[in-house]
Amino acid sequence: MKKRVAAVDDGKTGLKSGAKAALKPAVGTGKTRTGGQAVRMIDVAKAANVSLMTVSRALNEPERLSEETRKLVLDTVRRIGYVPNHIASNLASARSNVVGQIVPSIQNSLYSHSIKGCADVLRAAGMQLLLADSGYSLEEEEALIDAFIAQRVCGLVLHNTVHTPRAAQVIRAAGIPIVETGDLARTPLDMAISYSNYAAAREMTLYLAGRGYRSIGFVCLTTRNNMRARERLKGYHAALAALGRERNPALVREVEGGLTSGAHALVDMMQRVQDVDAIFFAGDVLAIGALFEAQRRNWKVPERIAIAGFDDLDILRHTVPRLTCLNLPRLEIGRRSAEALLQRLRSNEPAVPTRLDLGFEIIQREST
Repeated sequence: MKKRVAAVDDGKTGLKSGAKAALKPAVGTGKTRTGGQAVRMIDVAKAANVSLMTVSRALNEPERLSEETRKLVLDTVRRIGYVPNHIASNLASARSNVVGQIVPSIQNSLYSHSIKGCADVLRAAGMQLLLADSGYSLEEEEALIDAFIAQRVCGLVLHNTVHTPRAAQVIRAAGIPIVETGDLARTPLDMAISYSNYAAAREMTLYLAGRGYRSIGFVCLTTRNNMRARERLKGYHAALAALGRERNPALVREVEGGLTSGAHALVDMMQRVQDVDAIFFAGDVLAIGALFEAQRRNWKVPERIAIAGFDDLDILRHTVPRLTCLNLPRLEIGRRSAEALLQRLRSNEPAVPTRLDLGFEIIQREST
């Protein structure tokens, strides 16, 4: 006959007397209780032979427990399949440990670096990142902001810096920290951490002029619903003004994304403007499509036409010739955004609009 041990909290480790020495959770506990009911916190406490308070601390205030106790509880949580009811706890605390991030498209690999940077920092802080795709639609972004705030996220990272009036109103009323990352917004809702699309396009155009190119074309995504494309086009025009050159509408093309669009833009511009000697593509996929088309037609790059891109996608370092582009700190933008959110959450200070310019770098390669 087994000797029973009284269950008494020792007040230090959170383990009940008798369980502290063995640290062996009870066996035979499944992921659901009798009748198919969900596993509860009390089931975790029983399986680990600790108090409910200890389970709660392991999940919400792990720094208050010893490493030994925390590991016991978390191993038990995983073993028996307990999923904390964050919705219920959020209702009580009005805050979760989840940050929402909204990007224009999860198919676009450009956003993966900022997502990873943000997720890495949050994970190290014991927080989670919830990702959503707005499909380049401000109305869809508004709906996603509603959904995130309804789930009581503790902060938002938004790629867009332009929002519907209602979305901006909802964000301000939520009282949570917000970081906008797609551009260095002049008047951010809360914090803006990015680079200037305007300045980047201006500097690349001036760089091409400095290399001796006289007739510089510009190709970007459609500007109608894309503020970043608009800022890049403004930067191109600003560079022409600084150089004392006239604008030529035939040297500007707005296109849809994709390799084919870049190829068509290259051919169309070279047919319309015979003396065009360089084209700045405000998007790497467009630039790659143009390079492939130039090679197909045996147009030498850069002898016949120079080509520059915008982002430093890895493939640009392996094309022949390698493509000149801008290096943008997307990973650092994600990291610094998460760090800014954490700092705001920890300090609990009122929101003060902040702008952090992480800059950019022109990477000179053989294509120019």
